[in-house]
Formats: sequence, structure tokens, C-alpha cells
Amino acid sequence: MSDAAAGTPAPPPPSPWQRERPARPHGTPARAPLSRERVVEAAFTVLDRQGFDGLSMRQVAAELGVAVSALYAHVSSKDDLLELMYTRLFDGYAMPAADPERWQEQLRDFARTWRRRLMSHRDMARISMGHVPFTAELLPHVEALLAVFRTAGLPDRIAAEAGDLISTYIDGFVLEEGMWQDRAAQQGGAASPARPDWHEMADEMRNYFASLPAQDFPHLRALSGLMVADTSDERFDIGLEIILRGLASYLPAPATDPAPEPDADPDTGNTAGNSAGTA
Repeated sequence: MSDAAAGTPAPPPPSPWQRERPARPHGTPARAPLSRERVVEAAFTVLDRQGFDGLSMRQVAAELGVAVSALYAHVSSKDDLLELMYTRLFDGYAMPAADPERWQEQLRDFARTWRRRLMSHRDMARISMGHVPFTAELLPHVEALLAVFRTAGLPDRIAAEAGDLISTYIDGFVLEEGMWQDRAAQQGGAASPARPDWHEMADEMRNYFASLPAQDFPHLRALSGLMVADTSDERFDIGLEIILRGLASYLPAPATDPAPEPDADPDTGNTAGNSAGTA
């Protein structure tokens, strides 16, 4: 039920994906006071520095200068911590009200925003791919996204799959970007991930495709100048556009007005064409 006075809907019931977490501690602060928020911030620091494979409760505790056991007053496990990090990505974001005239533009904005948020932390796409936004905190985001699909007129079967399709595309794209960043960092001996020189790599690939024997690889040669986009942004937008146009193909065809009947003779009931033909 809703609170009629405040107009605030009641929270949804607990979902099967919601984890039990320890209650926030009360009482006298410890010498090095902790909070759930500080633990999550420290986890992001470790993630950015060492990547997903280097993220551990021990490393987070070391970042905070506390014993590992102190973390468990705020998070129940590493999986719980990863879920909190995933939930943090949604902070400050809200889908606009669904507009059937602008549904594709709204989805473009959503996809580009979500990609930027995933790119704000190293390996965040790996965490995102391992979680579903079905907790009480995140269900409103899912509801708003589904509203865009259904308000646009997509069939329910397509609307039910479209959100997961777009999210998986974004996660996969950012995951690939992160892998290239890590590879570039390893080859360059850098201490932190650095973006590869995409223009140099793109030119190498174009030149290679163009040099292939025409009799064996006619299509690769023909498309050599188009196989590699100039920027990751451009490549992301092209892939997103393919998805959106595919979704649009499921929209029902607009209704067309039936052709008007020819004027009939009020005396004979014959149309003008029939009268001319029998004259």
C-alpha cells in the first residue's frame, strides 16, 4: 500500500537476490571508525589500482589500515561488497519519464551514460556482468527502463528481453575496452592502465586488411577502410544503432486510413465510375 499522506509508495518485498547484511554498528566509535561507505570507497581504490583479480578483503582492509575482521561489521562477504559496488554505480541516476516519441533517444542516453559509469572504475564491467539489478534499491531503475520499451509500443516478449540485451552489449563493450587498456599497460610497463594508441592500431589493421590477396579475401579488402572505427565512441554508437533499429523493427506498423469510396449516385446507388461504364 502507498502512504496516502506522503504519496510515497511502499518498498517492494525483499527479492531472492537481496543479501542479509549486518546491522550498522552503534555505540562508541572505534579508534579507526569505519562505515559501509568507507569500505566501499576503499574497495574502489583497490579495484582501480590492482584490478578485479587483485581485489580482496585483505587488500581492502590494508587500504583502510584495519584488520580484515573489522570489515565484517559492515559487509557480510566479498560478494556482498561487490554487490554494494555495483549498486553504487546507480547513485544519482534516474531514467527520465518514458516518452514514446523519443524512446530511441532515451535509450541512447541511457547506454552512453551507463558506459561512462562503467568506465569510471577499472574492471567495473566484470562486476556488472556478475550481478542483476533486482534488489529493492535497484528495482525502480529496471521498472523505468521497461517503461521506455513498453510505452514505445514494443511487444511484451521483446520488451522483456531488450533491457538485458542492451545491458549485456554495454558490459561486453566496456569489458573489451578494459582488456585492451590492461594489455597496453602491460606492454608499456606502466603502473596503471593506459588507453592504447587506437589510431595507430586502427591504421595497422586497415593496412593489413588492404594488403590481403584480393582473390582470397575480396570482402576484407573491400571493407578494409570501414572494418575499424576511428574511435571507440564511434564503434559503440554504431553497435547501439544496430540494436535500436532491430528493436524498432518489432514495432507494430502504423495504422493506415482505408481508401475513400467513390461518390455514389443518390438515385441509382451506382458509383460515378459504374455509371460512366454503363452509359
